[in-house]
Amino acid sequence: MQTPEQLKQWTQGEWLSTIPVHRIQELCIDTRKINNPGKAAFFAIKSGRRDGHNYLPAAYAAGIRLFVISTRIDAAQYPGAGLLLVNDTVQALQIIAAQHRNSFAIPVIGITGSNGKTIVKEWLYQALSEDYNITRNPKSYNSQIGVPLSVWRLRKETQLGIFEAGISQPGEMERLEKIIRPSLGIFTNIGAAHSEGFLNQRQKINEKLILFRHVATLIYCRDYADVHECVATFVNNTKSETEPKKACFTWSFKGDATLVIRELAVAGHFTDLTADYQQQTLHIRIPFTDAASVENAIQVWCCLLHLNIEQEQIKTRLLQLQPIEMRLETRKGIANSTVINDAYNSDITSLAISLDYLVSQRQHSRRTVILSDILQMGRPDAELYEEVLAMLLKRHIKRFIGIGPALYRHKNLFREHKDLRSIFFKSTEEFLKKFHLLSFEDEVILLKGARSFYFEKIAALLDEEVHQTVLSISLPALRQNLNYFRNKLAPGVKLMAMVKAFSYGSGSHEIAGALQDAGVDYLTVAYTDEGIVLRKAGITVPIMVMSPELSAIDRMIAWKLEPEIYNFRSLEAFAQVAATLSVHQYPIHIKLDTGMHRLGFDLDSIQTLGAKLNACPNLSVVSIFSHLSGSESSELDSFTARQAERFEAMSAELIQILPKPALRHLCNTAGITRHPELHYDMVRLGLGLYGIDAGNPDNTELCPIGSLSTRIAQLNELPANEGIGYGHQDAAAHLRRVATISVGYADGYPRALGHGRGHVLIHGHAAPIVGVVCMDMCMVDVTGIPDVKEGDMVQVFGSELPLTQIAQWAHTIPYEIMTGISARVKRVFVEE
Repeated sequence: MQTPEQLKQWTQGEWLSTIPVHRIQELCIDTRKINNPGKAAFFAIKSGRRDGHNYLPAAYAAGIRLFVISTRIDAAQYPGAGLLLVNDTVQALQIIAAQHRNSFAIPVIGITGSNGKTIVKEWLYQALSEDYNITRNPKSYNSQIGVPLSVWRLRKETQLGIFEAGISQPGEMERLEKIIRPSLGIFTNIGAAHSEGFLNQRQKINEKLILFRHVATLIYCRDYADVHECVATFVNNTKSETEPKKACFTWSFKGDATLVIRELAVAGHFTDLTADYQQQTLHIRIPFTDAASVENAIQVWCCLLHLNIEQEQIKTRLLQLQPIEMRLETRKGIANSTVINDAYNSDITSLAISLDYLVSQRQHSRRTVILSDILQMGRPDAELYEEVLAMLLKRHIKRFIGIGPALYRHKNLFREHKDLRSIFFKSTEEFLKKFHLLSFEDEVILLKGARSFYFEKIAALLDEEVHQTVLSISLPALRQNLNYFRNKLAPGVKLMAMVKAFSYGSGSHEIAGALQDAGVDYLTVAYTDEGIVLRKAGITVPIMVMSPELSAIDRMIAWKLEPEIYNFRSLEAFAQVAATLSVHQYPIHIKLDTGMHRLGFDLDSIQTLGAKLNACPNLSVVSIFSHLSGSESSELDSFTARQAERFEAMSAELIQILPKPALRHLCNTAGITRHPELHYDMVRLGLGLYGIDAGNPDNTELCPIGSLSTRIAQLNELPANEGIGYGHQDAAAHLRRVATISVGYADGYPRALGHGRGHVLIHGHAAPIVGVVCMDMCMVDVTGIPDVKEGDMVQVFGSELPLTQIAQWAHTIPYEIMTGISARVKRVFVEE
């Protein structure tokens, strides 16, 4: 580990204040994710929308005493802290990580390409963990910030580094190469991902190849013609007197390569591969059949061959490759609990990430961690589990359940701490046998286990029993959509996120929590009860209530919810209760009617409104807003312009009367993209968060966040001329195979889609609805779809069958479909 003075020398920074010499163990950029604050350095990173310097007080309060900053501040605000001033904190982070990397003379595998980087990295970790103590990127930390944070994790016991690198524009790989400095390179493939930052595909390939400037050997598939040609030029251009020409380990399905794939045969859920290598014929079997997995597995095969792993060991290890789940799933569990299922891998790095996610779940006060043995070489168990214990205590975990022989041997280490209730089992089987003796109720539970412990059996016991229709919500997609719209705002423009109607059917506190963590300025709900649910779940960001019930004003004030005031009756009622409760300057939001003609004060009311507001010292107007009627339609642009003129005049007149300025906001989702001149001080983002832009239905930069799936309950063979369902309808002149699926109009699936007006997807094939949509199920025609069986997954809508298409078939709007998904449908929240 390095000292603060070494960090200063490397970055050529300036001390605004210094601290005693100590070793830095941790570099951090997020005050919520600090393991050892006394030995951490916080980097105040500036981005387009956020400034890390605003979080210095929180980092200081958390116990950090070393800060790397790029804005000169008063050191007296942080007594006893070291403040290191640098020109650019991201650049400083990269320089420090590069210097740290230089202190390790170990082999490092660098991986880049368009797709498969994370899978190849994780499979190499699975295949080589028996031979090396490995440090790698956690998850997909492959960015300009993720890579240096990953490389900093190199420790004295590390024997091999495996790091992936991703870029989105020229110049980025130059910096990452200096940090990773790989000795062996893998170029996975080339595709369309992140192409917008490059002139053409060849420029993108050449930029990615910079990672391999100093490698001894480069592994790649020569069947990608552009990649092969660019590599040939790159190899010739990078040889020098001090550095010999790079060796290339190539593979191909076509021939003339180091490893030539001669035969590929699919056998059930496996793929058998036969290849020629160094005048030998080699055979492997992998437990995958899709083309992407086959390609990724061959990359791993090539790497193992290059590292001289014996072929028999290679065959065994490749057969044991496990699917890589790049996500945490949050589900509703038994007895009003919440279950976070990350039972796909278990190492100390990913445990820290999972624990941070656990702590971010504020809907329960109690937290339980169920952890298996960490199967990690190179560290004594006692040292490893002392670190695990420290991580649990730091995050105030109340109950810990350890499963596995190593944890069982070290149970006394945990039991010394009375604040942590700890229970231990020698195996998963023992836990399952004694499950009935344990209580799980009104708490959040993290499942974190190595695959060999089969924690999916535990997950099945903890999951709430509901029927098989599931709405999966992608939180990364939610954040991507949020950032898409944020990037369209000028600096200083605030963002209000709409989470009314159960977050458009997606889930209330889970979505609100993700948006709060992402830094939105306001949340908006329709009714008081919705806001109270969020407050009870730990949401602290300001919340506006659009339809405040006058009978619930006292509850609104008690839960710090801010009302939309749209007429004199609501204003007078709120002012009276606020005075009775002796609250002062309570925040309210004034709605103006500029043409929607639904709710709001009209132009003739402004003077009276201003006078009444000035007579209410208990109230404070924090925002003035209106609602556009047709912001998504070019045909209504002239009316939108008239609404904007009215809003400008009315809001300006009211602000002149009020004692202090208020925020103004007018734009909804479509207005953000189509009318940037109307952004004012804040915008309201609704359906766009969920991946739909009414102003641009073909917007490919947004990601639908929800996918609805169900399963086949039964298969039937229907003779010719036989009808189906209620009314015995939709007979056909031929023999049909019909599947009954577990979704109906009580789940929110539109009845209008019956009789072939809609379809679902099974194994990627369209299966049209036959007969009517019933309350709890419907029937689909699967004639001609191969290998269909009972229990198979059915996509009702999702990435391959957009929600907008369902709405179009049903002659309605996506809002109605989304908000109509029944509460009985289980929501599963997916996190990276």
